[in-house]
Amino acid sequence: MEKQIDIGDSFIDFITSFTDRRGERKYVEKINKMIGYRNKSIEVDFNDVLSYSEDLANVMIVDAKHAIPLAERKLFDHIAEIDPDYQLEVNKVHVRLVNVPRSIQLRKIRSDDINKLISVEGILVRATPVKERVVRIWLQHIPPGCGEEFEWPADGEELQETIEMPAMCPKCGKPGQFKWIKEKSEIVDWQKVVIQEKPEEIPAGQLPRQLEAILEDDLVDSARPGDRIKMVGVLEIKEDSPIKRGIRSVFDFHMKVNSVEISQKVLDEVMISKEDEEKIKDLAKDPWIKERIISSISPSIYGHYEIKEAVALALFGGVPKVMQDGTRIRGDIHLLIIGDPGTAKSQTLQFAARVAPRSVYTTGKGSTAAGLTAAVVREKNTGDYYLEAGALVLADGGIAVIDEIDKMRDEDRVAIHEAMEQQTVSIAKAGIVAKLNARATIIAAGNPKLGRYISERSISDNINLQPTILSRFDLIFILIDKPSDNDKLLADYILNVHRGQGLEGFIDIDMLKKYIAYARKYVTPVVSDEAKELIQSFFVEMRKKSSESPDSPILITPRQLEALIRMSEAYAKMSLRNVVTRDDAERAINIMRIFLENVGLDVESGKMDIDTIMTGKPKSARDKMTAVLEIINDISSMEECAKLSKIEREAEKRSLDRDSVHKVVQDMKKSGLIYESKPDCYKTV
Repeated sequence: MEKQIDIGDSFIDFITSFTDRRGERKYVEKINKMIGYRNKSIEVDFNDVLSYSEDLANVMIVDAKHAIPLAERKLFDHIAEIDPDYQLEVNKVHVRLVNVPRSIQLRKIRSDDINKLISVEGILVRATPVKERVVRIWLQHIPPGCGEEFEWPADGEELQETIEMPAMCPKCGKPGQFKWIKEKSEIVDWQKVVIQEKPEEIPAGQLPRQLEAILEDDLVDSARPGDRIKMVGVLEIKEDSPIKRGIRSVFDFHMKVNSVEISQKVLDEVMISKEDEEKIKDLAKDPWIKERIISSISPSIYGHYEIKEAVALALFGGVPKVMQDGTRIRGDIHLLIIGDPGTAKSQTLQFAARVAPRSVYTTGKGSTAAGLTAAVVREKNTGDYYLEAGALVLADGGIAVIDEIDKMRDEDRVAIHEAMEQQTVSIAKAGIVAKLNARATIIAAGNPKLGRYISERSISDNINLQPTILSRFDLIFILIDKPSDNDKLLADYILNVHRGQGLEGFIDIDMLKKYIAYARKYVTPVVSDEAKELIQSFFVEMRKKSSESPDSPILITPRQLEALIRMSEAYAKMSLRNVVTRDDAERAINIMRIFLENVGLDVESGKMDIDTIMTGKPKSARDKMTAVLEIINDISSMEECAKLSKIEREAEKRSLDRDSVHKVVQDMKKSGLIYESKPDCYKTV
């Protein structure tokens, strides 16, 4: 007990006498703020305790369960002496320790750490609703007992999760029945959360480890699912319900949390030393650094330069902006790769997931809407519902890689619409209405609908994706496997890779990861006047072509303009420049042209038409549909319904060929614009 008194006294000495480098008593200032604002908690840097007294620091780690509550009681008495009115409004204070040196990975927690103060890092994946826990209760000895009221536990300790009633009345010393007086009892806010390992720290082929943690009082709701957090607390054995005979021999453990720090800084996971920083700056001085970075993306894959360039752009990303009215403009560049089998799509995606400083890899078939966004899960013991973060929320601030996106069910795929443009995940299930951050770049890949890509068909006919999701991708690339004169070089390259040759001269993957992290963290380029003029003139020129005649399709929309700005910023980031130059804008325009000419092409007219991606139907297809609808309306207004033969004759007069009329009629029938009232006889709905 004498040791405990020493703990309390030496903690008060530390609080009142500790001075920082500037000679200021920072904890005296903090206590004055606590008194002024009636705060319950004081944040104490453990390094300060260590520099003041090693003995006090050791006791706080080894015997945290007793030392911290004792320090808190002493601090409360100390504050009450300074301001007696404080205890009328606040009944307890908390000492929140931060920067505790005993930082342990979740999968390395062992029995030696039980009852000690430790620090863990991870992602908060679940949180229960806030509940109330009884800390101290008042009981009454029911007559024929003495009828007296008393506080329980009597020695000033807090109640544990299971309440054990006293065997004897402390007032009269006789056994009996006791009544709980609820209105006098001391209650505290209580919340259970689950923290999980970060995706990038999980060893290959292993399941992520989790740890339950208990938040109390002013810590409840301090973090929400999806947040990357650092928790300091005492590891305790979890109390289970008792079995009929004896006690259990096997237990789980949980953490009683002392402090929570939310990692606001994205990319803190990648450690960049002074030497690394110098190497990164040296690399950036190379005038061909962009080409080196692009070549270093999936170096084991031959060719596909434009796709590697697009992956590099997605990895670096643009600059997100928050407007004065709170509107957020995303800086992430979303990329979709559609290609024939065996064109190394998955390998490119796997490389992107490995080199990204923060990433989550998932495949379309193995992902549901809840798994991608957020799920509401029911707890076994209590039956309560709580929120569990999904892949896009876990990838917040990083990259979400979705392979086989075409294999996803439509109802699951709809879930990522909001995450792609608004960069949030909204959920309303089982009475839980929440909005979580999902500020992630999406790199996706898919196979064509009919096995191989058919150049004569539009992109919406080639891939099993809705136009609503296609339009949200900044860049879409098509990989077609065609025999060519380069096949000898391709075979030579693959054979050399298998022999362990030909991969020299590329930037090392660890260095590339650090380079990307550094650029994303410290480089925020601003568009120069030259670059602005170039992007503006390109956009205006493309729009002018769209307005030349009523038959002209729309070539570009403001969505592509925003994509151009993001890509220009990403090119500047590659060179670690804070200004977007004319060269960056030219490169962005060049890759946008490649994208529009390959993907945003109306295959029937041979013209560029952005509606091929935006709406799934180019202008030529819409015009045909409008013409056929008019013909059906005209014929069915005079007759019972429009026969297919009559529709074809009328369409011929408007220069529409029979095959395209058949296709349009079938498409409109599928989409519910017309119906077949008799065989081969149609009416509008």
